[in-house]
Amino acid sequence: MSILQELEQKVKEGNAAKAKELTQQALDQGLGYTEIMNQGLIKGMTEIGELFGRGEVYMPEVIMSARAMTASLDLILPILSSSNFDYIGQFAIGTVKDDIHNIGKNIVAAVFSGSGFKVTDLGVDVPPEKFIEAVEQGAQLLGMSALIGPTMPNMKVTIEALEKAGVRSRVKVIIGGALVTEEFAKKIGADASAKDAFDGVRKARELLGV
Repeated sequence: MSILQELEQKVKEGNAAKAKELTQQALDQGLGYTEIMNQGLIKGMTEIGELFGRGEVYMPEVIMSARAMTASLDLILPILSSSNFDYIGQFAIGTVKDDIHNIGKNIVAAVFSGSGFKVTDLGVDVPPEKFIEAVEQGAQLLGMSALIGPTMPNMKVTIEALEKAGVRSRVKVIIGGALVTEEFAKKIGADASAKDAFDGVRKARELLGV
């Protein structure tokens, strides 16, 4: 088994310590960061995503795999930031105002990073102004998360704020959360909803035409 195949397996298993160790070994051996991401990290997360989609693994396993990939990305992202890496697109994500839940948001951020997007994590309880600022700084995609019903209207408030600021036409908006539906997305003027991180990456690529 090659080092990248082993890395793929450890990401799939959710073994963060071993995934980070293998990533460092791969870098030390002179393997390129794109090769490590594509043949190791992304393949591992793609596999866990397929298993999740078939109901063969559940959210705890996805969380562990995302943590394993994040541990590896801690070594790779500094290299990307100092290189001319050709990102698929710029993605900013945050949990909307008055909502402090972050597990789902963190998984989405990790999966998007591992899938070749330049990700800015805006955090939790994010006011509309921070989303507007992210667009002004070049974000092509916005991800808005809300776990509980009472905070979901703040997605609409944020989209209206984007429109008022004159930046709505410059960005695609994807929303997600336990209670979010495609019907709700259409109702509030979002471009798409995502049932999970992997669906979010698919929708994002469709929206950007890549």
